[in-house]
Amino acid sequence: MQIRLGSLAGYPFEGPRLLGGWTPPATPGVYVVLYKPDPEREQYAVIYVGHSADLSTENFPFRHVAAPCWIQRAGSKWKLHVATLEIPGGGPGHREMVANELISIYRPHCNNERYDNTWRAEWIGEYSDAPTTAPLPQHRSDNSG
Repeated sequence: MQIRLGSLAGYPFEGPRLLGGWTPPATPGVYVVLYKPDPEREQYAVIYVGHSADLSTENFPFRHVAAPCWIQRAGSKWKLHVATLEIPGGGPGHREMVANELISIYRPHCNNERYDNTWRAEWIGEYSDAPTTAPLPQHRSDNSG
């Protein structure tokens, strides 16, 4: 199964799989730990985002440094799921960029890092200052058209 995470088109993650029975591959990638807030629905909440040069070295499933937070958030270690995005050939900067984007979008409870997903006017200027922006056309409400 595949899920899409991230902004716009997103990233095609493999999973979700039950974390408790998962054997991580020895490949570089980004991973997300999820759980179902409502077991009756097929919707997942992202509670942790990480990346690694070798997913098999991350101490999965439950010896990871953040595992106690995952278990507490989900209510049981058997309610945890994982989804992965393998990035073969992608360097650490690429994996970190994807992970940081996901952290800024989902604000996972068990990540200590927080990133702002908004832009600031001092970075690129105000939206209204751009030469390509103009007010939206007004629709006429009368029937004279």
